[in-house]
Amino acid sequence: MPGENLTREEARERAALLTVDGYEVALDLRSAVGAGAEPRTFRSVTTIRFRCAEPGASTFADLVAPSVTSVTLNGTELDPKTVFDGTRIELASLAAENTLVVDAQCAYSRTGEGMHRFVDPEDGEVYLYTQYEPADARRVFANFEQPDLKAPFTFTVTAPTGWTVLGNGEQAGEPRPASADGGDGATWSFVPTKPISTYITAVVAGPYHVVRDHYRRTFDDGTVLDIPLGALCRKGLAKHFDADDIFTVTKQGLDFFHEHFDYPYPFGKYDQAFVPEYNIGAMENPGCVTFREEFVFRGKVTQAAYERRANVILHEMAHMWFGDLVTMEWWDDLWLKESFADFMGAFSQVEATRFENAWITFANQRKAWAYRADQLPSTHPVTADIRDLEDAKLNFDGITYAKGASVLKQLVAYAGRDAFLEGARRYFKRHAFGNTRLTDLLRVLEETSGRDMTAWSRSWLQTAGVNSLTPHATYDAADRITELSVFQEAPASHPELRPHRVAVGLYRRDIGGALVRYARAEVDVTGPRTVVTELAGAERPELILVNDDDLTYCKIRFDEVSLATLREHLGDLTDPLARALCWSALWNLTRDGLLPAREYLGLVDRFAGAESDIGVLQTLQSCARTALVHYVTPAWREEGGLLLARAALRELRRAEPGSGHQLAWVRFFAQSAKSAADLQLLRGLLDGNAKIDGLEVDQELRWALLSTLAAQGAADEQAVTAELARDNTASGKRHQVRCLASRPSAEVKAEAWAAVVESDALSNALAEATIAGFDQPGQRELLAPYAARYFEVIERVWRERSIEIAMAVVRGLFPMLQDDRRTLEATDAWLAAHEDAAPALRRLVLEARDDLDRALRAQDCDAGTAN
Repeated sequence: MPGENLTREEARERAALLTVDGYEVALDLRSAVGAGAEPRTFRSVTTIRFRCAEPGASTFADLVAPSVTSVTLNGTELDPKTVFDGTRIELASLAAENTLVVDAQCAYSRTGEGMHRFVDPEDGEVYLYTQYEPADARRVFANFEQPDLKAPFTFTVTAPTGWTVLGNGEQAGEPRPASADGGDGATWSFVPTKPISTYITAVVAGPYHVVRDHYRRTFDDGTVLDIPLGALCRKGLAKHFDADDIFTVTKQGLDFFHEHFDYPYPFGKYDQAFVPEYNIGAMENPGCVTFREEFVFRGKVTQAAYERRANVILHEMAHMWFGDLVTMEWWDDLWLKESFADFMGAFSQVEATRFENAWITFANQRKAWAYRADQLPSTHPVTADIRDLEDAKLNFDGITYAKGASVLKQLVAYAGRDAFLEGARRYFKRHAFGNTRLTDLLRVLEETSGRDMTAWSRSWLQTAGVNSLTPHATYDAADRITELSVFQEAPASHPELRPHRVAVGLYRRDIGGALVRYARAEVDVTGPRTVVTELAGAERPELILVNDDDLTYCKIRFDEVSLATLREHLGDLTDPLARALCWSALWNLTRDGLLPAREYLGLVDRFAGAESDIGVLQTLQSCARTALVHYVTPAWREEGGLLLARAALRELRRAEPGSGHQLAWVRFFAQSAKSAADLQLLRGLLDGNAKIDGLEVDQELRWALLSTLAAQGAADEQAVTAELARDNTASGKRHQVRCLASRPSAEVKAEAWAAVVESDALSNALAEATIAGFDQPGQRELLAPYAARYFEVIERVWRERSIEIAMAVVRGLFPMLQDDRRTLEATDAWLAAHEDAAPALRRLVLEARDDLDRALRAQDCDAGTAN
């Protein structure tokens, strides 16, 4: 990996020197099918036309390829052995105007980076797609791999006849025979793109199932915008593909963004391809958006899954403006696209789709991601210091996405919705097809809001850490508030106190026992203490909720009375957003070692069954599992596990037949089951000998049931193999690999470790499935010998494997389940002995160490309850 890195300074120097006028890229992908030597390669011929501000100067082009056949600069043949080092092509003595032609053999990928090649185990068909962010286009064609050297791209792709081939631009005419007799593939040509960055170019190719539709909009001046729409998935998933719902959300999003952005979608067509073995949720390639195919649901899922998919569709669509039309200059300002897309995804869902509670999901899930990331030792300002590409790869995190989006939500409260949207409109028109920095955005927001954005930006975008807001109230003899104040705190490591626009809500039980809000005030919290004067004289509340309506980004704390109220009446809160905020605050208290984990599990046991919001319920179940595995004392784990299993089975039997809640509870029960009786029920559901009214045990649920049975030693290799025979698909193969690796056997663990650490034969998806199966909470003793081995191998893994696989190994195999001081000391010893290790590797280990240290502090808190 080190030879593949690119520093910010190198990029700045090259950007000052070059202007790129255009690319012509010809790819021959016929080698993807049929017999062939491994690793397979494909021919890539790239022509780049560019200008140089200093004739006679030198620079380099980027290319990661097994071999280069020829390099021609301005008509002069260069010796590839001399100018190409495996990652860069040296270009000397540049002219004012230059033409570079590179003919290379590039490698197909099995890691989801570059040109990924997937063979469907169900029918043997081959599917290809590209994924580049932040800098893997150079694995497919020679280029200047940095976001601020935009240019038009003209792609030509030769592929097997009968395939579907897509790029960013619309297809130019029909495919033509690749050879004289027309029998050896076909060649697709595409119209030139608008000026875009290398990392958002795209090619999708294979025998995909395609559904077509279109979007049409007439503007006030009478002009008409027609956008051809496409939705694609593998043929094996066609029977599950609900393209109509995808198109519905797509059209609702296009309506919303055109109404609010006042800039017509600029990239022609809009294809959305759901592709296999995808490392991330989706990628905003203009005109050719790619998604992980898990968004094509093979079985019954809850409405939360449909909401999540809609959010991702709208997030990527927002990128067409924030990120593709206007792009950050360097990865320091990655937030300029990701924060906006994250915010606009929820904003547009609430206002344009059936998912009207998307802000509840945002408060409950996205912000939880941000709170965790913002308390890690690697936390950083929203506008980060990105020294190189390895830094950039790790900064696609909860800060850049969810905290940034939370900050924008605070900005809307601070500056006003109309000013915010007008600022966006001016930003697009002023910087269309260009690159920007933070100052460019602040300038338009100052124009539209009339506010000085400098101080706001310094507090919210240029400092790290999360503040805690705690209410304190005093009362008179008549039980009325004499003064209600909000105390703001910051951690010593990041002591910034920020301006917060917050709502403070007062709640009490009504005559029917419902806990309802009876007073609310908005206030600007500044400094360590702010008095909420508007609430003076209000009757005594049972619950004071700071950050009611979730206007700001903070950790909510409670006074003692409010906390006592939640312990007894959390389920009586009628407002779903307020309830979600309280659950989130209680989880933060648990993570911070201020609320015993067993008390949190007790709250889940008592109140989760009444939770109406399915997304909140599934989050509670996930948090409960984390608390049980990591935060309760080891001595109480078995009792806590029985508590959760009993609660899950009880709520499963209570849930409405056929409902999403029933599905959520059966999946949670499958995760929690451990006793002989519980495992017998799982086996009965799997075999059809046990029935629960309304519960359909489809293939995805079968794998969930079998996964627990395998991990508990109640299903052997023969049972797993038999299940794969029922579901011999790509998804089935991933489930099979995970189940096999989860079995409680020393031999199994050794095989799984070797498959991931000592070999690179597994694809990214199967490596991740193996890691997930290897790391089982109920197998701590089996996994103990691998703690020391982890620290022996991670530097080699980082050096030898692609960054995507290396990240999966370093994160996934950290010995988190060996949760004692010895593991913490071993981690510290590795860090002390490897100060010169790659900064990105050290960051991952530091983050894992922090998670372990937090778990041990939470266990200490929980032990205090036992004592």
